[in-house]
Amino acid sequence: MQTMMTLLPIVLMVLYSLAMIPGLIWMERRIASMVQNRLGPNRCNIKGFRLGGVVQSAADVMKLIFKEEFYPAHVKNRTLYIIAPSIVFIAAFLMFAVIPFADVITLDHIYGMQALPIDLGILWYVALAGLGLYGIILAGWASHSKYGILSAMRASAQMLSYEISMGLAIVAMVITYDSVAFNDAVHFQAQTIWGFLPAWGIVIQPVAALIFIVTAFAETNRAPFDVAEGESELVAGYHTEYSAMKFALFFMAEYVAMTASSAVIVTLFLGGYNLPYLATQEMLEHPVGILVGTMVALGVLYGLFIYWIRTNISRAIVEDLERARERKVLTVLFVSMLILSELFLLYWLVVGTTPTLMAWLVLALQLSIFTLKFFAVIIFFILVRWTFMRFRYDQIQHLGWYILLPLALLNLLITALVVVL
Repeated sequence: MQTMMTLLPIVLMVLYSLAMIPGLIWMERRIASMVQNRLGPNRCNIKGFRLGGVVQSAADVMKLIFKEEFYPAHVKNRTLYIIAPSIVFIAAFLMFAVIPFADVITLDHIYGMQALPIDLGILWYVALAGLGLYGIILAGWASHSKYGILSAMRASAQMLSYEISMGLAIVAMVITYDSVAFNDAVHFQAQTIWGFLPAWGIVIQPVAALIFIVTAFAETNRAPFDVAEGESELVAGYHTEYSAMKFALFFMAEYVAMTASSAVIVTLFLGGYNLPYLATQEMLEHPVGILVGTMVALGVLYGLFIYWIRTNISRAIVEDLERARERKVLTVLFVSMLILSELFLLYWLVVGTTPTLMAWLVLALQLSIFTLKFFAVIIFFILVRWTFMRFRYDQIQHLGWYILLPLALLNLLITALVVVL
């Protein structure tokens, strides 16, 4: 038991960062197709099962794994050229190490749901967010290409411009929560303001939340802050000269950085793994209400997902027998899962629960709550990318230095005065 519970946060870290990448690519394509009124990926299949385009992501992964490695002849320092993608990817991946996916769980021992159980969560995130820049600079310089060098310069200037504002927004949150530990931030947000407003970071610090979210887009090089990869000017930017798995590392690092930023936004500003008015202790003390609420929530979520499957997953210009069969099989599968889940919860509602079972149920609920908030922020990231045009380089610098920095300083000053007074 102890070994399993120690490994569980590490497994969750891998699931939320690496294992979700094919799914996030699929989400990006599906949401982009909806925004642009297109069908999206719907051709790649396994025995007729397209799964709404998920198979296309699997095909892309296989393509990158088996693609030929190519080293340009003009690359002078091959060692730096090879390790640069790894630096970017590892820095993004390690950001997840301090994210609390749920509250501590008490079984035979007390177990935390952080892969790296330290109380320096916010500082760890800031340090690794800046470390990824070294990989980008090395990639641009080692490529020995004008496009790579120009892209690395743009990326470094952009990150320096926005890291200052991000740091000031984080300092304001540290003053508010009186701690740099992510778990303490979540526990603070479980309180209420004036007896009815949830004390979420986005409620008590809306300016810091806005600054952090904008700077998170810039830190992850996501559109509209993707001038470092401007295709019309720099081909592909700092990874122009990379192919196969080295390119895949850059590609995955962008998604991992986006998921890490989404997890931090959820933890600092959206209450983390808690629901409003329902902290961990309240959940443990009201087993009947939690079981009934879980049954209702499962029914609603499964119902919406099954409706989406039947209306969108096999959307095509011409309906065929394969698509009808796929829709029928998936509908039966998820209806069966819903029935089994409801029967399991109904059984424990009738026979009663033990403290150990409630601890596991609360853990599962908090993981589900965190995951739903996590995906909501990711969908926001994707919608912004496919809604706004890429900013010009001078517009990005103007926004960073002339708008966000003074705003972050003013917000920090006001926060300090309010806390002191």
